[in-house]
Amino acid sequence: MSKRSFEVIGALTVIVGVFVLLWLAPVPVKGQAPAAKANAAALKTPWGEADLQGIWSVELVVPLERPPGVTSEFYTEKEIAELDRERAKGTVFGNQVRAAPGSEADVAGAYNSVFTSQRPTGRRTAMIIDPPDGKIPPLTPEAKKRQATLREYERALTQNTVVCRDKLPGCENGTYGPPSPRREETPPYYLTNSVNRADGPEDRSLGERCMGGALPQFRGGFTGIYIRVIQSPATVNVVYDVGQGQGWNRIIPVREAPHLPSSMRQTSGDSRARWEGNTLVVDVTNFSPKRDLQGSRENLHLIERWTRTGPDTLEIVYTIEDPTVWTRPWTVIQEFKRQSNEANRIYLEPRCHEGNFGLPGLLMGNRADDKAFAQGKGPNPASRCIAGCASPEGRDSLSLR
Repeated sequence: MSKRSFEVIGALTVIVGVFVLLWLAPVPVKGQAPAAKANAAALKTPWGEADLQGIWSVELVVPLERPPGVTSEFYTEKEIAELDRERAKGTVFGNQVRAAPGSEADVAGAYNSVFTSQRPTGRRTAMIIDPPDGKIPPLTPEAKKRQATLREYERALTQNTVVCRDKLPGCENGTYGPPSPRREETPPYYLTNSVNRADGPEDRSLGERCMGGALPQFRGGFTGIYIRVIQSPATVNVVYDVGQGQGWNRIIPVREAPHLPSSMRQTSGDSRARWEGNTLVVDVTNFSPKRDLQGSRENLHLIERWTRTGPDTLEIVYTIEDPTVWTRPWTVIQEFKRQSNEANRIYLEPRCHEGNFGLPGLLMGNRADDKAFAQGKGPNPASRCIAGCASPEGRDSLSLR
C-alpha cells in the first residue's frame, strides 16, 4: 500500500474518532443547572460543622396558609405569572387607592409604599407543609373561647365608629351603637394587637411599640426579613433585621443543657441546639405570655431545623406545638437566598425605639382629643377609629396572608 493511502486512512480514522467523541458527549439542556454545582453538604466551617453563615433574605411571597380554592402544593409557571400581574395592581397597604378625603380610612392609608416591598410570587402555595392541606389546625375549645372573649372586647371598642356603622371588616357580627362602657375596662388578656383606644402604650400593637421582633419570624413584616448568621464551635449567633428596625440579636447555645426554669420567660423563648448531621436542630421553650402566635403564648413549643440546601440557599423548617391552642402540631417551611456580604451591610442593633416619634405623638393626640371633648369642642373619641379602620381596597391579598 502506498504512503498516500496510509495518510488517507489515518485522516479518516481521526475524523471518525472525533464524530464518536461528539456523539458520546452529553448535550446540555436549556436551563439546566451546571453539573459542577457544589454540594451543600460539603460546605463546612473550619471546625467541621455545616456552614450556615452569611446574610440571608426571603425574596418571594408565600402565604402562611394555602389560599381558598388552591389545592396543589406548588403553582405552575403560568399561575405564578398570572399572580404577579394581578398583584402588581395593588400594594401592601393599598395606599394607591385614595379613600374619601378627610375620612379616617384616608388618613390610616397614608403610609408611603416606598418603604415596603412588593416581592414576586413564590412557587409554594403555602408555607405550611403539614397538615397537607396547608391550613393551620383547628383550635381547641379553650382557645376558641379565649379568642371569642378578646374579639368581643375589641368589637365593643369600635361599636360607635364608622367600622360598625358601615359594616366594614373588623366589625363582623358587631352592632353599631353608642360608645361602650367597656372602654373603661382592663383588657381580658395582655394586648399584642391594637384596640380602638390609646389610653396608654399597652393599647397599641407590639409593632407600634417597637416590640414586633420575635420568634418565629415567618415573613418578617411588610419590609421583608434579613438574617445574618455567625457561627462558633459552641454557639450560633443570628441577627434578625426585620420590620422597621425592630430587629434583635439571638445567641443559640449548641450544647446539651437543660432549658431555663419554667418561671423564667423571654420574648423569643429559650433556645437549645444540637447537630443532626448537617442540620442544626433548635428546641425553643419558655416563651413570654406577652407574645402571641395565632393565639399561642407561654405554652408555645417551637422546633427549628436549619439546613443549608445549596451554595446560595438555606431553609428553616418550624414545627409548632401548643396543645392548649391547636388540636395537633403543624409545620412551616421558609426558604432563604444568600446575599452578598460585600454589597450588603447590616447594622447590628435595632433602630426602632430611637426614632419612634409616632407612638408618643399618637398618645398626645388622643389626650388632646379627650380634653377637647370634655370642653365640648370635639367629637367623642370613642367615635373615632384608630385601629383597623383602613380600607382593604387595593391591598395585596397574597402578601398579607
